[in-house]
Amino acid sequence: MSLTTIILLKFLLFLAPAKTTVPQSIYDFKVTALDGRTIDFSQYKGKKILIVNTASKCGNTPQYAELESIYKKYSSNMVIVGFPANNFGAQEPGTNEEIATFCNKNYSVSFPMAAKISVKGDDMAPIYQWLTQKKYNGYMDSDVKWNFQKYLINEQGQLVAVFDPKTKPMSSEVIAAIEK
Repeated sequence: MSLTTIILLKFLLFLAPAKTTVPQSIYDFKVTALDGRTIDFSQYKGKKILIVNTASKCGNTPQYAELESIYKKYSSNMVIVGFPANNFGAQEPGTNEEIATFCNKNYSVSFPMAAKISVKGDDMAPIYQWLTQKKYNGYMDSDVKWNFQKYLINEQGQLVAVFDPKTKPMSSEVIAAIEK
């Protein structure tokens, strides 16, 4: 190999994006919350976890109200974690502080809300890589179609269901999966 080729390869490796490590278990994830604290998924062992990508300016935004109702009803054995994302139609343009204010003022959201992330594309957050890729979650490959797609993880930390963004949180389909 010529010196020019070696230099070129080193340069290209330097420019390559760093590989993100994706934990093998949902319980290994620690994410930043809207308020800057840490959401440690290991604290949810033994509970169901419903993960939802959210947005403040979406036709599905009223689902916050149903998510809050479900959270209050099932909080002894389930947690909901919202992940604000601006991947669809720029429908979550706000800062973390603005999102927190919106959620509190309009829907009295009390379930954990993570800091804004990306749920699609080259900058997809590791937790969404885990949720959307069978090689990590052991269940299925999926694409996040729009805001308010829902991922249900059982008490053993296994992904067991994916619900379309238009599927209302209090639909019989979602409630049956939560109560299973």
